[in-house]
Amino acid sequence: MNERVLLKLSGETLAAGNLSIDPKRLIIVADEIKDAFKLKRFQLAIVIGAGNLWRGAGKDMERTAADKIGMIATVMNSIALKNELLRNGLPAEVFCPRNVSSLVKEYDSETVIHYLNSGCITILAGGTGNPFFTTDSGAALRAAEIKASVVIKATQIDGIYSDDPKKNKKAVKYDYLSFEDALAQHLKVMDETAFALCAASNIGILVFDFYQKGNLAKVIVGENIGTFVGKR
Repeated sequence: MNERVLLKLSGETLAAGNLSIDPKRLIIVADEIKDAFKLKRFQLAIVIGAGNLWRGAGKDMERTAADKIGMIATVMNSIALKNELLRNGLPAEVFCPRNVSSLVKEYDSETVIHYLNSGCITILAGGTGNPFFTTDSGAALRAAEIKASVVIKATQIDGIYSDDPKKNKKAVKYDYLSFEDALAQHLKVMDETAFALCAASNIGILVFDFYQKGNLAKVIVGENIGTFVGKR
């Protein structure tokens, strides 16, 4: 395993119907990760959001308190995903920068890198550990800290388009974009803080359709799917 990548999943990846964490979705997500991980071509860190359990933005609650609840929700999702990966025979561990040491391990970049080098999938919960930052920003920060070469962002769309493809049939899909071009065109790759951090750290961003079976494995072997954002 040579390349180190960080997979950013949305919390909604685990949800279905009225279930915020659907066991069937957990199985599907774990199967996709297993099919890719068995290729043994990369080290894998994962950051998962909390949108299936909690969305702080817009709630009638003080922002710091709302974001703390969101951090806890990412821990819940991370534990659920870890459990399913273990059930599939994959080594996995959860780390969090906030003190929940009775539930998961305390985050430290050197420790996480040690686990990655040993072949363990690391799930990095708790965002940045601070309010006012999204899990996209958390993913970008962790990618920089663990020296990942790319952030693979799982979405329901097969890449980045010039416009919303659901609203504009003439929208053009990009195979590659420079950081500068993506910024100039105001394309919503990740939130601005996350995008700026990836650009400053020269960490590529690959946006792809995670919901298409087998796509994660295709990304790992280098098939030309999704949209890659990188240095010009």
